[in-house]
Amino acid sequence: MSEERSARAEPAGSSLAPRIIKLLIAGLILSTGFLCLVASQTGAPEVATVKMVCGLIALWIVLGGTLMHCFRDSVRQFILDVPLDWRVKFTLFATLLALVEEAIAVLMTNLAPFLGVEKGEAYLTASTNYLDVVLFHSVIVFVPLFIAWAVLLTRYDFSPFAVFILFGITGTLCEAIINPAGAFFGIAHWIFIYGLMVYLPAYCLPRERGARVVRWYHYVFAVPAAFLIALPLLVPIIYLIGHVLKHPSGAHF
Repeated sequence: MSEERSARAEPAGSSLAPRIIKLLIAGLILSTGFLCLVASQTGAPEVATVKMVCGLIALWIVLGGTLMHCFRDSVRQFILDVPLDWRVKFTLFATLLALVEEAIAVLMTNLAPFLGVEKGEAYLTASTNYLDVVLFHSVIVFVPLFIAWAVLLTRYDFSPFAVFILFGITGTLCEAIINPAGAFFGIAHWIFIYGLMVYLPAYCLPRERGARVVRWYHYVFAVPAAFLIALPLLVPIIYLIGHVLKHPSGAHF
């Protein structure tokens, strides 16, 4: 097996990864449990929303995350065999996973009538229409950030786990623009949701690609750097959707 296709080593600091994952799992359980408790004291829409959240956690975080972990080496071998530049593969793979996550979220939103409420009374996505969600609300905005991370990974050798955490923080900040309190309260949830979009693509990077060793300050500046790199693409996309197409930014059913 070639050097490029051998397993990509994690840095020594990766021994912290299991502890951080356990903390995130604990945070996810506590925050979700609190939501269940609050919802049980309110009304049907809140209960339905929490059920949707639990469905997303079960399918994307638990099932999806477990499959990614168990089959990561087989997937890496397959991805390395695809005859494309690794940056293109990273971006396309992350986009595909984002599309899968949004498919699950839209499915949960469409299950509203089965959860005792009308469509629009409880929801996870801005619309019940999948194409509307991914083309005007979510994935269309994620792609510039995936490209930005492909640029960062060209220069710096961030581990897959580091990319998972840092992109999870990036997603949390994006959610904070819409709902600051919810983003802070659900930070473990959002790190899993967004981090799993990029963990496996980052795991599939070629080992030898000329990237530099990562220093501590690279972790500090990675998230703002990703936003800055993505900005030239993000601004036109947001302007086109909001001002040219005049597509509603909020929920519409």
